[in-house]
Amino acid sequence: MPKIIVLPHQERCPEGMVFDAESGTVLIDEALAHGVKIEHACEKACACTTCHVVVREGFDSLEESDELEDDLLDKAWGLEPDSRLSCQLIVGDEDLVIEIPRYTINQVSENH
Repeated sequence: MPKIIVLPHQERCPEGMVFDAESGTVLIDEALAHGVKIEHACEKACACTTCHVVVREGFDSLEESDELEDDLLDKAWGLEPDSRLSCQLIVGDEDLVIEIPRYTINQVSENH
């Protein structure tokens, strides 16, 4: 069972977090279940970029993003080569180190 290591984020996960996740699950679902407050304004429908994360370790173990995710990521704040939308990221068999970017582009804050 892979470990998910979330690096500290001032608002979303101040202490950072480490938890086990089942392979084949969606990252945002696992993170939210463990108390990591990743924003998700579109309710995980791959229609915004508020759940944008950067995969600092383990990126090569993930399935490639699809065209819709790539198009949305182009609009994300702080886009990096290893950026993904956590609502589309399927946990693989390797540990992941995740960084939540400092800012998101959220047209309407829904207090998630």
